[in-house]
Amino acid sequence: MLRHIELRLADLGRAAPQWGWLLERLGCEPYQNRPAGRSWRMGETHVVIEQSPALRPATAHDRMRPGLNHLAFHVRGGRAELDALVEAAPRHGWTSMFPERYPHAGGPDHCAACLENGDGFEAGLVAGGI
Repeated sequence: MLRHIELRLADLGRAAPQWGWLLERLGCEPYQNRPAGRSWRMGETHVVIEQSPALRPATAHDRMRPGLNHLAFHVRGGRAELDALVEAAPRHGWTSMFPERYPHAGGPDHCAACLENGDGFEAGLVAGGI
């Protein structure tokens, strides 16, 4: 159903290692590597990050403004893999959001974590069913 998501970023050099680490840990494979962008894919769906010369001035994404709030990903390894991702995330440029609510960031029956990268993008990581 979803072919790709494209995120425009202020600093590709900072963002590529952050997104690459997360997406590869979630099972995506590197797909494209261009001077202004990178992408990772799983099946026919891919995530693209790019630093476009057509950007308006901004230093970070603001998930509280109209537009994209966050991307949510399935964690295939269950709670153990979710714990490992949350523990490793700070070493790869991600900050835990709502750590006081972990692992139930989405509610008491929801096993999830929320991470934020250096550009202000939030990635939700969900272990188990929907």
